[in-house]
Amino acid sequence: MENAGYRSPSGTQWTIAADGHEAVVVEVGGGLRTYRQDGVDHVDGYAEDEICAGSAGQILAPWPNRIRDGAYRFGDRSYQLDLTEPARHNAIHGLVNWAAWQLVEAAPDAVTLGYDLPPTPGYPWALRLRTRWSVGADGLRAAHEVTNRSGEPAPFGFSVHPYLRLPKAAVDEVSMRVPARTRVLLDSRLLPVAATEVAGTDYDFTEPRVIGAAVLDLAFGDLVRDADGGSSVTLAAPDGSAVHIWADRAFGWWQVFTGDTLTGERYRRSVAVEPMTCPADAFRSGRDLITLEPGQTWRGAWGIRPGS
Repeated sequence: MENAGYRSPSGTQWTIAADGHEAVVVEVGGGLRTYRQDGVDHVDGYAEDEICAGSAGQILAPWPNRIRDGAYRFGDRSYQLDLTEPARHNAIHGLVNWAAWQLVEAAPDAVTLGYDLPPTPGYPWALRLRTRWSVGADGLRAAHEVTNRSGEPAPFGFSVHPYLRLPKAAVDEVSMRVPARTRVLLDSRLLPVAATEVAGTDYDFTEPRVIGAAVLDLAFGDLVRDADGGSSVTLAAPDGSAVHIWADRAFGWWQVFTGDTLTGERYRRSVAVEPMTCPADAFRSGRDLITLEPGQTWRGAWGIRPGS
């Protein structure tokens, strides 16, 4: 018997489509559940009846990745966040990825969602978040705005967590290019301890190279930027098919995760490639941490473009 009261774990679903491109955006987290072109999936999402796994397609704000012990200082005050990664004693992936976002505007090829983050003891600043998802001949595009609605400056960082997928190629067969000169070195809790140049190492993806057996869950920085100030990462399969993810000048880091800690069918099935404004633990290190002044709006855009 059909359950008339059934509700998807990811809430309301909005489908946008144009020029053979289609995406599904969800209420829970305001994130991306699916994106395909002509029926071919280019992101490794999740089903409508599933809880989002591995942070697939989620928006990560007001910080990306991890904060050591969930503890930080800003100005002359100390704050304590909930430990949302208790096994490693970290606060992870911000405060909006499980929140219910609201519809702001909808069209056949685009949808804008919003969420107003209230102040909490661990993050006592009010933020207004807006994301416009759109599809068209150039692929998928996400444009983000975050405004500080508090009366004092707020620490801020931003990322998004899509998994890219080439359906005819396993992760080990995929060739990847990441235009970055450095990578972050991590401790056993996946927190930064230093940065090092990638030149001459197995982590140098400035020219395309096969991922092979490499286990990746790290941030790449010191980007080689395009003429417009942005950058892009490319994954390519042996058959010549490829998918590109680009980000504008607002993003200075790329996190790459080969899914080795995921379980079941998701294990090394796809590669998370995440545009980030700052690396992990930026609330403590201050590395590329954004300070949003009262009333100030941060803006950033990124997208996915299938192609050869």
